[in-house]
Amino acid sequence: MEIVYIRGLEVKTVIGIYDWEREIRQTVTIDLKMKSDFSKAAVSDEIEHALDYKAVAKRLTAYVEESSFKLLETLGSRIADIVQEEFNVPWLHLQLGKPGAVTGSKDVGVIIERGSLSDEASF
Repeated sequence: MEIVYIRGLEVKTVIGIYDWEREIRQTVTIDLKMKSDFSKAAVSDEIEHALDYKAVAKRLTAYVEESSFKLLETLGSRIADIVQEEFNVPWLHLQLGKPGAVTGSKDVGVIIERGSLSDEASF
């Protein structure tokens, strides 16, 4: 099994349920693991045969910056949809955090896992 990952992607967005949160931009952090068969890329050494993590990061950054959700659960679900549908990822593990949201904590957030790690799974 091969996994491509993005760790610690920080994006500023409007997120939160309180009125004051709707008027500011807060940082969310994205940690993402994506199943990818990169055996062809390993042989060819060409990006078109790989899951382009830069393209994924740019797409997610643009989406999250423009979004305005109340709940991390909703934002996380939309991020997972984008990754699976636009980048043809059969399995992902997403951790979406909101640093400083709870006094005394470093981070709070949600974890979403979708799809199958099985080689038989196809989308």
